[in-house]
Amino acid sequence: MRSTLDLTRALLSEGGTYIWCMRALIVEDEPQVASFIVDELRGAGFTVDVATDGAEGERLALATSYTIVLLDWMLPKRSGIEVCKALRAARPEVPILMLTALDGIEDQIKGLGAGADDYLPKPFDPKLLVARVQALVRRARGRGPEQVLHCADLVLDADARTVTRAGQFIQLTAREYALLHYLLERKGKVTDRGDILDHVWDVSFDTETNLVDVYINMLRKKVDKPFGNKLIHTVTGMGYVIREPAI
Repeated sequence: MRSTLDLTRALLSEGGTYIWCMRALIVEDEPQVASFIVDELRGAGFTVDVATDGAEGERLALATSYTIVLLDWMLPKRSGIEVCKALRAARPEVPILMLTALDGIEDQIKGLGAGADDYLPKPFDPKLLVARVQALVRRARGRGPEQVLHCADLVLDADARTVTRAGQFIQLTAREYALLHYLLERKGKVTDRGDILDHVWDVSFDTETNLVDVYINMLRKKVDKPFGNKLIHTVTGMGYVIREPAI
């Protein structure tokens, strides 16, 4: 197994142009089906989270910014229809693909009526699954209001893949961009190191690693230091937050 130091060095060496991270949530209680979908979506470039019951799926969907949610109908604790209605009410911009063995016309009408953007009966062809997901993501990105994120005079344009502050372009590495994107998505909310590791790197690390602190420091040198107001703050014992400067 690679040590934390080796992993840190490897990740610190990354550079290049950031491609917006597509993050999918799969809510599916059948392990084999979930594993199959995970493999297909990761192969298509997605970072993937999995929930095995409706209650956990709803919690994750409401707490995290997902590119798309794939939702089974018949789930323990809370049905897919209930989760779909709750997510659609709270996150109208997130596309939802309903996956279920119920393939009758009335079932499809009920699923779409609950707020699903599309409906794919099981079993399904993996190529069709990926095609449906990609189509929903394209449609959502075309209408989505969240492609431009900002905090004070700091602006991240996800479509143009640019970051500016006070009108000046800031050159970031891929991982710095991903970190800034995640902090801006959670603007005003304190985010702990473990959550940042999970969402920005999508791998499990020893929580004692200083990887996040190193990257925060690198980001501050580019985003904060050359400018008047500090935007990225450390909350001792809790994590980091990006917020508007006090007036």
